[in-house]
Amino acid sequence: MHTPLEENAARVEAERCYFCFDAPCTEACPTGIDIPGFIRMIANDNAVGAAGLILEENIMGGTCARACPVETLCEGVCVRNHGDDRPVTIGLLQRFAVDEAIQEGTEFFSRSEQTGKSIGVVGAGPAGLSCAHRLSVLGHDVVVYEARAKSGGLNEYGLAAYKMLDEFAQKEADFITALGGIEIVHDTILGRDVTLQELRTRHDAVFLGIGLGGGNMLGIPGEKAEGVTDAVAFIDGLRQADHLSAVPVGRRVVVI
Repeated sequence: MHTPLEENAARVEAERCYFCFDAPCTEACPTGIDIPGFIRMIANDNAVGAAGLILEENIMGGTCARACPVETLCEGVCVRNHGDDRPVTIGLLQRFAVDEAIQEGTEFFSRSEQTGKSIGVVGAGPAGLSCAHRLSVLGHDVVVYEARAKSGGLNEYGLAAYKMLDEFAQKEADFITALGGIEIVHDTILGRDVTLQELRTRHDAVFLGIGLGGGNMLGIPGEKAEGVTDAVAFIDGLRQADHLSAVPVGRRVVVI
């Protein structure tokens, strides 16, 4: 994990951007963030404004700045790759801007006039939280049903700790729900604690954001044997352990 940029370093790095008109980095971004636009704001000492531009397209821009494979997306197509030693560090600049905004508690969004509609969202992961935030902006009341004890989904349970230091997944979830109109009910499993029919009766609409939290198994004999675990489950155990000594690891380990 790269060290976060300090303010002066961020401005210097931002000045390396050519601010392309038809920016290939924006085209490569799955969420369509105006990358030259937010980098120009950082260069002009407006990190919070840059965060607003980022979050308008991707409310989870803080996590994406940490976990997105920028080397194959925005940074991979940066035009500085053609004549320079390295691309603009877009991911670090995005992280700098969003972290500044979250630290300052800046609220970029406000709720529209309330519609009186209630929406149920299953899953407090990236999809569920993003959906809940946008629905709240539109004036709907949202109840999020989360199976685990914490919000964040794979951001909390599936990303290695070195990418998500200082409980960032929870800080981001708190930042998103600070808008208001979003209630999160934890430890509630669809099919065990509540049924889809009950949710459809309780709410005007239901969004299923249950995610892809399972590991990709090989389908080979012994993969469910004692002591065998998939990567997601292993990271989950590491992230949630009070002490690393509590994580069971054998003396001889095979990694596939």
